[in-house]
Amino acid sequence: MLDLTSFRRDLHSYPETGFDLERTPRLIADVLANAGLEVVRGVGQCGIVATLRRGPDETAIGLRADMDALPIQEANGFSYRSTRDGLFHGCGHDGHSTMLLGAALKLAKDQTLKRTVHFIFQPDEENGNGAAAMIADGLFERFPMAAIYGLHNMPGMALGHFATQSGPFCAFEDNFEIMIEGQGGHASMPEKGVDPIVVGSAIVMQLQSIISRNVPPREHAVVSVTEFVTDGARNILPSNVTLRGDCRGFSQEVSQTLESRMRSVVEGVCTAQGAKGQISYSTSFRPLVNEDRATDTIAAAAGDVGTVDATYGRVGFSEDFAEFLVHRPGAFILMGNGLGGNNAMPLHNPSYDFNDDAIAHGVAFWVRLAHQNL
Repeated sequence: MLDLTSFRRDLHSYPETGFDLERTPRLIADVLANAGLEVVRGVGQCGIVATLRRGPDETAIGLRADMDALPIQEANGFSYRSTRDGLFHGCGHDGHSTMLLGAALKLAKDQTLKRTVHFIFQPDEENGNGAAAMIADGLFERFPMAAIYGLHNMPGMALGHFATQSGPFCAFEDNFEIMIEGQGGHASMPEKGVDPIVVGSAIVMQLQSIISRNVPPREHAVVSVTEFVTDGARNILPSNVTLRGDCRGFSQEVSQTLESRMRSVVEGVCTAQGAKGQISYSTSFRPLVNEDRATDTIAAAAGDVGTVDATYGRVGFSEDFAEFLVHRPGAFILMGNGLGGNNAMPLHNPSYDFNDDAIAHGVAFWVRLAHQNL
C-alpha cells in the first residue's frame, strides 16, 4: 500500500512549475498504471488522465487535481523542504495530487463502484494556461464526462470542514499594463519636460475611483496597481513610466466596465498632462461559476464525510478550474487545511505547508463523490 504522506512529501521536495513538469506526472502516472487504471500521459503537454472504467459514458465524471508549484523560495526548514532553489509547493498542489491519487487507488479496489471516473491531473494552474491546454488537446472528446469537479485546500479552515456555494465562487483575474510616454529632462527644470511620474501618479489615484463610482455596490471588484517602473535616476526626470497590476471581480460585465473605464482614465489624464498613454488589458482567469445541481452533489458528498458550508460566499482568488466549467457542468469546493502553524499560513506564503492530516479527508471526499447520485 502506497504511503500517501511520504508520496506527498516527496512531491514537495521536488517541485516543478508551469508546463515544465516531468518527474511529478511520471511518478503519478506510474503508480496509477501499476494499479490497473487506463493512463494517458501528455494531455495538454504534460497532463495526465487516468480512467477507471466501471460504467457508461453518460454517467462518467471527471475529478481534477493540479500538479504545478510556484516560483517562490521556501522558508521552511523541515526535512522535506524544497530541494530546488526558487521553486516551492506554496499552494498545496502536492497535497491535491496526492489526495486524488489516493482516491483513485482506493476506488480501483472498490467493486461496488458502477461509474466511470476520469482522474485528471492538470499542469500550469498557477498561470491559468493548463486547463485550456488540456481542453484544446481533446480532454472532453477523448474522455467523455457528464460533469467535472475540483477541490482546493484552505488554510485557516478546520480539518474535515468544506465550503462551497452555487453560482459565482472564485473571481476572475484581469491584468493590465499602462505605458506612459512623457518628456524627460533635468530634475532641476521640470517645467521644460512632461513628467510621466506625475501623470502615472494621477492615473493610479483615478483608477481607485472606478470601484467607488462605476461598479454597483452589489458587485465586488478590486483594482490593484502592483508595479510602478520608470527609466529615471537621481537627478533625471524619466521619459517613460510603466504601471502594471490586476483586477478582480465575479462577472463579465464588471470586467468590461473595469477595462472601459481604465482606458478612459488613461486617455483623459494623459491628454490633460500632455503625455502619451497606451494600455494593454487581458484576462488570465475567468470567474468560476458553480452549476446549481453539481454544487448540491459536491456539498452532499462533503457533508457525508465531514461538515460543509454550502453557502460560504464568494472568494477573491482566481482558479483555472473555471475554464473547465465553461465546457461541462461542475462545481468547485474548498477543504480545510488546519487552524495553526504552517498549515494556517496563507496560500503562496513562503512558510505555508500542506497538512498531511488533511489527506485522509480529501481521499474520503473524492471516494464519496465518485459514488454520489449513481
